[in-house]
Amino acid sequence: MAFPKGFFIGAATAAHQVEGNNTNSDYWAQELLPHSSFTEPSGEACDHYNRYEQDVRLLADAGLNAYRFSVEWARIEPEEGKIDEKEIEHYRSVIACCRAHGVEPILTLHHFTSPVWLIRKGGWEAESTVEDFRRYAACVTEKLGSELNYICTINEANMGLQLAAISRRFQLMAQQAAAKAKNAEGSVQVGMNFEKMMENMKFAAAENARIFGTPQPQIFVSSRTPEGDRLVLRAHQAAKAAIKAICPNIKVGITLSLHDCQALPGGEGFAAKEWDEEFRHYLPYIQDDDFLGVQNYTRTQYGPEGQLPCPDGAELTQMDYEFYPEALEHVIRKVHEDFTGDLIVTENGVAVSDDSRRVEFIRRALAGVENCLRDGIPVKGYCHWSLMDNFEWQKGFGMTFGLIAVDRSTQERQPKPSLSFLGRFAG
Repeated sequence: MAFPKGFFIGAATAAHQVEGNNTNSDYWAQELLPHSSFTEPSGEACDHYNRYEQDVRLLADAGLNAYRFSVEWARIEPEEGKIDEKEIEHYRSVIACCRAHGVEPILTLHHFTSPVWLIRKGGWEAESTVEDFRRYAACVTEKLGSELNYICTINEANMGLQLAAISRRFQLMAQQAAAKAKNAEGSVQVGMNFEKMMENMKFAAAENARIFGTPQPQIFVSSRTPEGDRLVLRAHQAAKAAIKAICPNIKVGITLSLHDCQALPGGEGFAAKEWDEEFRHYLPYIQDDDFLGVQNYTRTQYGPEGQLPCPDGAELTQMDYEFYPEALEHVIRKVHEDFTGDLIVTENGVAVSDDSRRVEFIRRALAGVENCLRDGIPVKGYCHWSLMDNFEWQKGFGMTFGLIAVDRSTQERQPKPSLSFLGRFAG
């Protein structure tokens, strides 16, 4: 199959996961705590900061025509109110590199990491963050907006609520049976290490207090309160207004982490409640956006007692997700019932060591996207997660999501067959 002309076939990364040496960010600080919940620090990651030209060229040479990447707030504004023009120019060069290779840059303003100074002010539960994020969005747009057509304001705005729910489940399971607790990690679409977090909690509190001024810093990937959840969406709206005031033609949206919530007999109420929390309650804040970024990796099933484990015999990924590429089509259709604007698949992928399984995942996922297009659903693009094997947050470098392998001892890149396979779908 080939998608229509103008359809984006791309890959995605996040700054902290690939660039390396993001020293002014909250994640960098937490990775280096003596009792960190991270299996390893990010360090120089994939050195994408210095090797982006090679990486974009590999993407383009394989036939892909879009690259979704994030700019790093902690680089651009390392101290409150102080803009680092050198970093602005770095990201201008990344955008120019994309254009030179015929690749559409889809820019994300915030992909989980924040400046340490923001967290010291209360982070993503502090009212001041709305204005701080608006100011940052305006700065990036003033400097770079003339070279952009698409901006995602915040990556997976709903992640905090998902983490709050999984933390509650994990603590309950840990109390019931420590040996079974690890299974809960596979029900949230981000690399988390809850078991180690529980072990280190009392030590990390004191260490966090020394760095952030509080034992429980409210980073973006923290368990979020309902008030904090609304604050994130208000920050999105403020940023969108700032972007539009400066560059009205830029298409602005947000991205959400969405599971394919499937109800078995008796589980309909649980599935509906989960979908409302993951998606529907955000509608008043996003209905007027130019697009929605859909991010999906797997399904979740519900029975009469609530969420069910993966089916017996199911193929599991390195992240303990069920290998289930059909989830993407189901989620796109479900989203379209309430959000009638454009959709871009901003993340969809699989962590596996056998690249032939990634090829199969892409084949089946894109068949689902094609079905949606055939039925008139306005899907404008597909960005695979991820362009390269990278730093999967608390899980470290062991999770291989990439279309490109990276030898971290030499930083040598080795494209996998899945990269060229994906490129064949570009119209």
